[in-house]
Amino acid sequence: MAITLTVSDDVRDLAPGYTQLVIEAYGLVNGASTEDSSALLDDAARRLAQRLDARAPHEDPHMVAWRTAFSAFGAKPSRTRNSAEALAKRALADGGLPRINLLVDLYNAISVAHLLPVGGEDLDRIQGGMRLIRAVGDEPFGTVAAGEEGVEHPEPGEVVWRDDEGVTCRRWCWRQGVRTRLTEETTNAVFLLEALAPVTGTELEAAAVELVESLEKFSPGARVVVHAPA
Repeated sequence: MAITLTVSDDVRDLAPGYTQLVIEAYGLVNGASTEDSSALLDDAARRLAQRLDARAPHEDPHMVAWRTAFSAFGAKPSRTRNSAEALAKRALADGGLPRINLLVDLYNAISVAHLLPVGGEDLDRIQGGMRLIRAVGDEPFGTVAAGEEGVEHPEPGEVVWRDDEGVTCRRWCWRQGVRTRLTEETTNAVFLLEALAPVTGTELEAAAVELVESLEKFSPGARVVVHAPA
């Protein structure tokens, strides 16, 4: 069943240049990271370095736009970086990018190569549609720390992704919750590519094409549906 994603008017007003592209994928094969998925991450780091040309990730115009948006709802962008900036910083560091699992590696590679926030959620764990809203502050957000499960709540006015059960990602595209993350048992997923001006819908589509190619390569026979940027 197709998932619905909506963006509240409050968020649209906060960031008028916001665009998203959604990819649904069914019948995926996930598992531990492989040499091939690791190679994609290494290649993405090389492409990022060429793109930045010795600049820091936060100096890229797209990352500047995200920092402005984070500041607009009260987040401190130097402390809570959007996912693309955080990954880019790790990609350029000596330790390099983390290897999580196959599907996460694939979308992290796209995020780093194109310097876009990209997220993946397990479709079978999403309750109802996904909504990008400004939080009231009482929404539950599941976490795990030191092996112990816990529940946090966003700050009032914080931009979050949520479903019918609670928050799936805090501070827009900063920290994903554990409930809907992609695990090695995931077979159906939704991937979300997000952008602010000056990135265009055409650029989002180019990144999506690359992600679809990887999904189809690593999960032959998967059914992948790409939605137009919105």
